[in-house]
Amino acid sequence: MPREQTFTITELAREFDLTPRAIRYYEDQGLICPERAGQSRVYSKRDRTRLKLTLRGRRLGLSLAEIRELIDLYDVGRDQRTQLSKFLAVLAGRRAALEQQREDIVAVLAEIASLEQRAHELLGEPAARKKNLAKR
Repeated sequence: MPREQTFTITELAREFDLTPRAIRYYEDQGLICPERAGQSRVYSKRDRTRLKLTLRGRRLGLSLAEIRELIDLYDVGRDQRTQLSKFLAVLAGRRAALEQQREDIVAVLAEIASLEQRAHELLGEPAARKKNLAKR
């Protein structure tokens, strides 16, 4: 029976452009659980996949708790419907948060433009100069 492919912490760090410290942190958070061979950590294909999913979740802006919950759903063997429903709920929450952030950014940028315009007026600068500064 062929042995399952394994990875070292150095190999995973190189593959995912992480530091070994980051990988150990994800281990401490319960996202990956390598075997031990003496003092060395031995990562399985399962660990590699969980690390890949963790990094994808981080790119989406999910918390480590959310990521762990989603990944763990796949380990308990529940039906795919439950997994996908939970995933959709998490994505909807993340989308709502990002849309709120976008609205907040638009409002702050409008306020900055208004304050800049007022400051230029107080300085007595011509309108053409104000337009050029606003384009920066």
